[in-house]
Amino acid sequence: MSELFGTLLDGAAVRRWTLERGGVRVRVLSYGGIVQSAEVPDRDGRTADVVLGFDGLDGYLAHPEPYFGALVGRYANRIAGGRFSLDGREYRLARNNGPNSLHGGERGFDKRVWEAEPVEHGVRLSRVSPDGEEGFPGRLEISVTYTLGADAALRIAYEAVTDAPTVVNLTNHSYWNLAGSGNAGGHALRIAASRLTPVDGNLIPSGAFDDVSGTRFDFRRPRKAGSGTTTTSPWTRG
Repeated sequence: MSELFGTLLDGAAVRRWTLERGGVRVRVLSYGGIVQSAEVPDRDGRTADVVLGFDGLDGYLAHPEPYFGALVGRYANRIAGGRFSLDGREYRLARNNGPNSLHGGERGFDKRVWEAEPVEHGVRLSRVSPDGEEGFPGRLEISVTYTLGADAALRIAYEAVTDAPTVVNLTNHSYWNLAGSGNAGGHALRIAASRLTPVDGNLIPSGAFDDVSGTRFDFRRPRKAGSGTTTTSPWTRG
């Protein structure tokens, strides 16, 4: 089921699709593939919206930088210096994060209106990223499918096909708060990772793998997300 959510300045319509199953209701926008809301009942049957987002389109247009709930691409995270080499050729990208290219550039996938079609228990978004868009090589056909399973779990499946060598790194940029509101620092968090990739002052990975033991990044045993230990490591920037 879909409804009109808003209209962009160029007249393009943005639609909101609603997925419902097992007491869970998820809303996805055709603009940026944004997961706008996820209403989930707790153990007592009380429903809360556990994903951060805005009630109207204007909120997303006015505050694009947090990428709330967005489908990020063509390349998620940072590309150092806004350039990369592939098969002996250098490609220069839009620099939208200091010296770097972040989340696909100035107008990444999060700022595009996607074609949408219903699928069983979900919606499929698709678009074609032309050769040279934001500096990336190759024509890229992308489809992203959002579904609610029989277990009421939200699943996002990505598929991308290119006609030339390129780089692709797609993800969803949702922020979750299982309490529905307030500070999420009290959430119990477990991450099954013994090492991490440290970053420099521009948040670019160094290529090393550091042990998390004794640092605030050690979540191998569940503890509060907002907790941490004192460390003198130079890479303790969140």
